[in-house]
Amino acid sequence: MTAGLNSETILIRGSRIIDPARNVDAVGDVLIRGGSIASAGGLVPPDAVPSGSLVMEAEGLVTSPGFIDIHCHLREPGFEYKETIATGAAAAARGGFTTICCMPNTEPAIDNAAVVEYIRHRAAAEAVVRVLPIGCVSKSRHGKELADMEELAAAGVVAFSDDGDPVYDDNLMRLALTYSRDLGLPISNHCQEPSLSRHGVMAEGWTATRLGLPGIPAAAEETMIARDISLAELSGGKLHVAHLSTAGSVALIRGAKERGIPVTAEVCPHHLTINDRWALGDHGNGDVSGAASYDTSTKVYPPLRQDRDVEALIEGLVSGVIDCVATDHAPHDVASKEVTYQDAAFGISVLETALGSLMGLVHAGRFTLPTLIERLTAAPARVLGADYLPLATLGPGTSADVVVFDPSRQWTVDTSQFLSKGKNTPLEGTVLTGAVVCTIAGGQVAYQDPTGAVSRSNSNPQDR
Repeated sequence: MTAGLNSETILIRGSRIIDPARNVDAVGDVLIRGGSIASAGGLVPPDAVPSGSLVMEAEGLVTSPGFIDIHCHLREPGFEYKETIATGAAAAARGGFTTICCMPNTEPAIDNAAVVEYIRHRAAAEAVVRVLPIGCVSKSRHGKELADMEELAAAGVVAFSDDGDPVYDDNLMRLALTYSRDLGLPISNHCQEPSLSRHGVMAEGWTATRLGLPGIPAAAEETMIARDISLAELSGGKLHVAHLSTAGSVALIRGAKERGIPVTAEVCPHHLTINDRWALGDHGNGDVSGAASYDTSTKVYPPLRQDRDVEALIEGLVSGVIDCVATDHAPHDVASKEVTYQDAAFGISVLETALGSLMGLVHAGRFTLPTLIERLTAAPARVLGADYLPLATLGPGTSADVVVFDPSRQWTVDTSQFLSKGKNTPLEGTVLTGAVVCTIAGGQVAYQDPTGAVSRSNSNPQDR
């Protein structure tokens, strides 16, 4: 992990510390020493901060564990013109994420130990945050034959997925879930029944009809979720359902949990905050006859859906039926989006806008700030497993993975300023409230807001 402004000792002074894993929500100081949390809470005495330390005066800001994203696409190897491990990690740091899990729809796919080792090597050399690879369920993601899941687990993958495509074969999914039980690693399935979604490009409903576009029914998602829940119950496997988008999916997950089936689920910021009408352009206020209609930046899989689905997803996240937030960051080059809606690539670039868009729900009173931080830190760590819980706390002795953000700062989304190569977001030009000031990964400053909130103390604070 590299950074341009670093020190053996970092002091974050006077912020609101929210650490859901320790049930902490109080104003105090955070002291980082040697890459680890020395203390988080209370006041740090001046003699504990040596000369030359980095000091952040953080009154009015929030300090929490760094966010964990268990679902993003870094495109490398094979699609470096869309994103690289380095640019994706930089975008993650700007968004407050200190751990990101990259999906295996690369070329070659992450279906063997050599590709895992390549990603780990590249991440160690170029990424400013922690990058954890997710391995394939099937060889080359073709859905015909299981990948060597034991080899991938030994190489260091944290989960398995064929994301971008579902694991369509029922027996293959059953076998994968059986292995997941023995390996202790989740299977994250992209739940879409291809025979129902077919050539759909957005959610089935009024907007799709208005635009004359083929729709994807909610049943395409819900049918496969129901299948996977049944197979998880049969096998005892560890099922994680990716990017829920429908009210019916929330009901299915709720029912599975009530029956004690080991299933977890995630939801994306865009499915919580915008709806299918945004395809009309003008941030959901457009018209089919307007020049801004057929906004391809809204094309994502699963698709943006209707208000009733958005409401159900928010309620599911608040209640804990949905375990965590994951970005499904899917960067694309300009050429992949500046085409007709039918021909445009699916995906939204999310890492740099996630906090700001989600804070809109906090400011609207839909859920509390501690709840949001829990769903971005401790909850995704639990999905990955107990070994990753230390990455989701500010407990003394843990890795100093920290984000400091201003919950009230307003900023306008300007994709020309994105650190990601992917500029594909429907939020271009919108005003968001909530901005990352500083991200620290492993005790190193991975991102600093250009206003310069972190300063170097050239003398001992005791002398001032």
